[in-house]
Amino acid sequence: MISVSEQQLELFMSLFRGRADVYARRWEKDGRSGYSPAYEFNWDEFMTHKRRGGSMKDFENKKLIPLTKEIVKKHLLGQHVVGIYPILPDNTSCFIAADFDGENWLKDSKSFLQACGEVGLSAYLERSRSGNGGHVWIFFAESYP
Repeated sequence: MISVSEQQLELFMSLFRGRADVYARRWEKDGRSGYSPAYEFNWDEFMTHKRRGGSMKDFENKKLIPLTKEIVKKHLLGQHVVGIYPILPDNTSCFIAADFDGENWLKDSKSFLQACGEVGLSAYLERSRSGNGGHVWIFFAESYP
């Protein structure tokens, strides 16, 4: 059984610092997928709104769900997939990610990692969900514009 220690959870959250007042949930429907803000709302009330032609975007009786340690832990345990909003309210971020796709993604990402190393930046490669690309992460000690 997979487990996540308090130390691992705190390390992950210290690296992936984004907005604390909201997170995104991953969804899949009809062969499509994406991420949407996580809201707390009355499902019956929303369905009535939707039957009248409304959408979540214009549904007013909803409240953003803040990102908590418990939500991050469930993400790390694979119980659900979440995303964070990296741009903070002051228009800064604590990390950046470079996305590499296509047939040369591995070569290109390794070149990027080498360039980061040459200027003293620590960077980390992660294979993307599809397996056909990768992300290079660079984390900052403080937030930057």
